[in-house]
Amino acid sequence: MEYRQISDDYAVSGQIAVEDVATIKAKGFKSIISNRPDNEQPGQPSTAEIRQAAEAAGLSFRHVPIVSGMPMTGDDVTAMANALDELEGPVFAYCRSGTRSTNLFMAVQQSKG
Repeated sequence: MEYRQISDDYAVSGQIAVEDVATIKAKGFKSIISNRPDNEQPGQPSTAEIRQAAEAAGLSFRHVPIVSGMPMTGDDVTAMANALDELEGPVFAYCRSGTRSTNLFMAVQQSKG
């Protein structure tokens, strides 16, 4: 599983599988955020499946779905900012490719001024 470290407390990747949760925990992450809507692509694991695996591993989980190809809204940025404020770091976020998770994180940082 490949991922990109965006900041000291935040990393992103493309879609993860249930079996990747153990690796995420082993790398020291404390929380997972899914920025991918369910059923975006046939065969992708559901949010519920990833949430169950994360919580079984002792990780916190949050779902902040962003629809691919649609502009981020202020509500999206607020929801992500709230998740980042509430979750213990370091945080691992994923979407289809990691781009939405990266862009959303950057938008949160810009909104903090």
